[in-house]
Amino acid sequence: MADILARHARLTRPDEKVYFLAGTDEHGLKIQKAAQDRGLEPSVFCDELSEKFRELARSADASHTRFIRTTEQDHYDAVQHVWNSLDSKGLIYKGSHQGWYSISDECFYTESQIARVKGPEGDEIITSAETGSKVEWMQEENYKFRLSAFRDSLLARYKSDPDSVYPQHQHAYVLDMLSGPLEDLSISRPRSRLHWGIPVPSDPEHTMYVWFDALTVYLTGAGYPWKSPEGTQWPPDVQIIGKDIVRFHAIYFPAMLQALNLPLPKRLLAHSHWTVHRQKMSKSVGNVADPFQAMDEWSVDLVRYYLAYVGGRFRDDVDWSPEQLEKRSLELHSFLGNFYMRVTAESIRTRLPDDIHLRLPTLLQSSVDVPQLSRGAESLQHLSLIVGEHLQAFEVAEALEAIINQLKSANLLLNETTPWKPTTPPELVQHVYALSLETLRVCGILLQPFIPRKAGEVLHALGVAPTMRQWRHALYGGGTTGDVQQGLRLFTRRTKPTSKVAK
Repeated sequence: MADILARHARLTRPDEKVYFLAGTDEHGLKIQKAAQDRGLEPSVFCDELSEKFRELARSADASHTRFIRTTEQDHYDAVQHVWNSLDSKGLIYKGSHQGWYSISDECFYTESQIARVKGPEGDEIITSAETGSKVEWMQEENYKFRLSAFRDSLLARYKSDPDSVYPQHQHAYVLDMLSGPLEDLSISRPRSRLHWGIPVPSDPEHTMYVWFDALTVYLTGAGYPWKSPEGTQWPPDVQIIGKDIVRFHAIYFPAMLQALNLPLPKRLLAHSHWTVHRQKMSKSVGNVADPFQAMDEWSVDLVRYYLAYVGGRFRDDVDWSPEQLEKRSLELHSFLGNFYMRVTAESIRTRLPDDIHLRLPTLLQSSVDVPQLSRGAESLQHLSLIVGEHLQAFEVAEALEAIINQLKSANLLLNETTPWKPTTPPELVQHVYALSLETLRVCGILLQPFIPRKAGEVLHALGVAPTMRQWRHALYGGGTTGDVQQGLRLFTRRTKPTSKVAK
């Protein structure tokens, strides 16, 4: 989703630099314990993990401008700078902290945030009501951030800007969390318990709490601490996070930013989760989907298409389904791949004059008394605006659906006008051909954020120059095609059986 929005930004603002931060959060007790269980030093363990995620980003064609690790020296320096800045303002103090702690969530929970359930053997299991992770009671001395001082300013911000958190129910959730007093936030752990992390500058016996460290990574990625506010990459237009960490990104981090007198991110997009059989993916349960396997079997663009079309509504969790992926892949095969082959087929080409490409601009601008052609041209003229508005509103699935509907209509137009038949008037054949190529050109441009490889293949096959592939060119008559390649096979049928969920 981040890559789709970043690519769209580059297409709509070609003269601006678009920054896209990705990376790995590598500190904390969870990592420390996982490395210990593997018999590895945490640094070695993190090197392996981080490289795997970097490889995943490369495989998925993520166009990030920086891949950052929280173990980098730049980040170490930035976090210590943030700590010292807050400390100098009297916003950090030492005190006793107790509560229910989840190692997997790296988070303390209050009594009201836990659930007590009966285990399979009748024993009581205490979990986070929000995430379902097991918690245990901890009491220790640590450093705290005066989060309570920022409740009113945060509440005012979110009340004044209903679009600051998307989707809407997550905005309501943030307001609900701010409806009562905020407790000050524990931001360190004793080093005797947690040694894998950034030490507190003034007290080496304490390690910074993983979330204080991890949240600062956005500032690090923007070059913090910057020498001057001019020309910095802050604030971001959008932060994209999982719905289970809204509290940290909508309350904790903004409070830190307000304390530093820095602007808040303009918008927060909280995505839902991918599940399997309506259950959270879990290695212990064995219901884990493997993205590498899926991309190898279906291709990266078909997986990207599926993820955007099915997962791009953000309202509810969605099930990862190889069967549904197969269905969506056939849809793209038909409406895009087969459409290109039909339009450029020899049966139509032989019915066109040799100088057809010289005639295309005139054909697009001339009128013809065929309602389907008029409707197709009109809808194509407005398509980029509709898709752009959807993406600006984070309606990723709806944006993609608008493009596919345009391609569906174009396929239907071919069926209705039958330009390959000898009985179809030559003038109609030429107009249908011109509109079909224009549909492929416009949709090819608009599909670049979603399926960059295949969209690029389409535009290349149409002879669309690289300088004519910006969003502003995705208008009816807003660009030109060149020598059109015939017989382009965008997709090949899979020979492998449908993937099952991997254990």
